[in-house]
Amino acid sequence: MSLNNLTVLGAGVLGSQIAFQAAFHGVKVVSYDINEQALANAKKRYDALVGDYKKDLSASDEQIAQAFDNLTLSSDLSEAVKNADIIIEAVPENLELKKQVWADVGQLAPAHTIFTTNTSTLLPSAFNEASGDKSRFLALHFANRIWVQNIVEVMGTADTDPEVVKATEQFARQMGMEPIVLHKEQAGYIINSLLVPFLHAASHLLANDVASAKDIDKVWRMASGSPKGPFEAMDTVGLRTVHTIHSAKAEATGDPLTAHFVEILKSEYLDKGKTGRESRSGFYEYDDNGKVILD
Repeated sequence: MSLNNLTVLGAGVLGSQIAFQAAFHGVKVVSYDINEQALANAKKRYDALVGDYKKDLSASDEQIAQAFDNLTLSSDLSEAVKNADIIIEAVPENLELKKQVWADVGQLAPAHTIFTTNTSTLLPSAFNEASGDKSRFLALHFANRIWVQNIVEVMGTADTDPEVVKATEQFARQMGMEPIVLHKEQAGYIINSLLVPFLHAASHLLANDVASAKDIDKVWRMASGSPKGPFEAMDTVGLRTVHTIHSAKAEATGDPLTAHFVEILKSEYLDKGKTGRESRSGFYEYDDNGKVILD
């Protein structure tokens, strides 16, 4: 199964990283988003990634130019998917939105196209039927800053064709990733099954006014030897995503500390344009190279 043409649905923080990473490794990529304003924002993200690839991977000007040659932006869904061998969906974590996107894509994409979702909080089996072919549908879940944290989880459902899983694993390697194939569906995969409880514990400490975010991070860094604490990790994930995850948790559990943390995120950070590392401001401030500025 030859997979040479990728379409990435959604050009937000992670969608843009996925598209650029694949283009950098020689894949022909169409980066799709819903309108020209969204694509203009995506273009800014791609331009910002140039500095990261030069700094972290010592990428040459020639390699960067080749990546941009491989990358096309589109707000026309039909055009974006018409030649796709594989599609990676990275739209917001909303079940009904994902169902609608896949219903549209299922009617427009070629019959051989592999369908993958980068969903972090939903199981692919919750919406794979919308695509029209559950045998070609699975999850391909990336971490953040994927050019250096290049692990990716490949997770099929009970309906996914094993050959599709193998082809997706091979494609992940083709785009410079290290794939881990999960044996079965697991909410949160491996990464989030470990990370989310850690972040929830940190959020409770902050919401309960036990200590400041920076002091909580400092304790974790010094006690564990980890290079990052939980709140710097949240900045890296992106505070909009953190807000979505904690909002769902607050609604599902009614936990007052989680609800209070959601309020803190909105009023003290998101409402002020502080979305994390991407905006150079979150729980920490960041320099132009994305390096945290410690007090």
